[in-house]
Amino acid sequence: MSAPLTEVVVLGRDTPLWLAASVIQAALRPAGVRVTAVELPSRLHPADVYASLPPLEAFHNLLQLDEAQLLRLTRGSFSLGQNFKAAAGAAPSFFHAYGSYGAAIDHKDFFAYWLKAHRLGLPVALEDFSLTAAAAKQGRMLLPDEATEKFGRTDYGYHLPALSYASVLKTLAIRHGVTAHQAEEADAVLDPDSGDILALDLDGGRRIEGQFFIDASGAEGRLIAGVLGVEREDWRRHFVADRTLVARVAPFAAAPVYGEMRAWTGGWVGLFPTQAQTYVLQAYSSAYCDDPTALAGAAKAAQLKLDAVAVRRSDPGRRLVAWERNCVAVGEAACAFDAVHAVELHAVQLGLVHLLELFPLGGEFAAERTEYNRITRSAFERIRDFQSAFYVLNRYGNSDFWSAARRASASPELTHKIETFRARGEATLLEDETFLLDSWRALFVGQGLIPESHIPIIDQTSPDEVKREFRRILGFIKQQVLKQPPHQDYLDRFCGRENASELASGS
Repeated sequence: MSAPLTEVVVLGRDTPLWLAASVIQAALRPAGVRVTAVELPSRLHPADVYASLPPLEAFHNLLQLDEAQLLRLTRGSFSLGQNFKAAAGAAPSFFHAYGSYGAAIDHKDFFAYWLKAHRLGLPVALEDFSLTAAAAKQGRMLLPDEATEKFGRTDYGYHLPALSYASVLKTLAIRHGVTAHQAEEADAVLDPDSGDILALDLDGGRRIEGQFFIDASGAEGRLIAGVLGVEREDWRRHFVADRTLVARVAPFAAAPVYGEMRAWTGGWVGLFPTQAQTYVLQAYSSAYCDDPTALAGAAKAAQLKLDAVAVRRSDPGRRLVAWERNCVAVGEAACAFDAVHAVELHAVQLGLVHLLELFPLGGEFAAERTEYNRITRSAFERIRDFQSAFYVLNRYGNSDFWSAARRASASPELTHKIETFRARGEATLLEDETFLLDSWRALFVGQGLIPESHIPIIDQTSPDEVKREFRRILGFIKQQVLKQPPHQDYLDRFCGRENASELASGS
């Protein structure tokens, strides 16, 4: 039997490095696993922000990272979803809420009832039946209780300034026992017989040996591509945007509890409010818009003066395999996504969750590697499809950018999902989906895809009962939202004004 696997080395930078090191250390330390982190120079910019999806809270719980403390240290905020709108009202806005829409009627799915009523002229939008969306649009934090949990799912994400979030995770990782090294360069030493990685040589001097290696180095894939030679599948045919711009603007007087995506002729601009700043992210195509024009478009869409501007290339695609030999790539080293829907951190999480489920006990792990590569490929492709649907279904006019976005390639799985939804209002969830049924429905309906029919079983429910249930649901939502604290008031009370050095001091 091969020796137990106990020495893990994580090579990378910024949040992916420290999230991977912290999570592996916290989860596998009881099994005798020791984690060493090799930190490469940061590539974060002062205007970078993470607009996380709700599952990030589970990792924070694993790391015993207190939420109030985190938001004090980072000056971040909560997010109940994202609002999508077009400049000058070119298309109706819609809200993607991190929660459920409606509640079952007569033990049957709410959406079918809404769809039938909508086709008969109901003037109430789908998002108005979402407790989470209603709270967000009223600027209120949603604190679940027994009544709201019985009503339906309510979730939240965060807006976290990237530099301060990475710093918090680094401090936490070292406190939990991760051994940390800094290096400008790291060269891999390979076993001449097996091709496995044996060690990393740092800056031509220090040698860090390990049995298992995590590549969190970003899109360049220092180990997975640079050393092990894993090639990449390009997703450019699905996405027209090839440039992103980040910037900061002044904070809102009261931080909204959602992000907002504003479509303009040359692309879209996202605004992500926090306690200290409002962060701006713009996606556009160099084929239709140069950088100065994009900067002017971002400033106009944000309606505020931009600061700390930086422009980067956007190149969506995935490694053909995320696990090769004794190395697993996480984050952009494994898969780079388009900027829409803020999935960057979630992709890191997915890789780590599946790695922990399949972490090898010893040196022979071909079966685990095969299964990991199957799952991550499927999960990444399902995220890609959700992002792609936003573009191919867009109603943002006939500019070069949005016309090209509608012509972009949709995968066979996405095409089937769109056609099924258009015909019957059903959005079939495939294996390894990240976005739940409510999210797919919100996106499809928000982009104007209204099904041609509904499932007939709901016709058994009398119209009077449906009307009563609609009124009950809307009344419950109004009652609950009015009970919730304003987001800014909750942040002030929840986060307090304590000194932000507390995590480093261990208090």
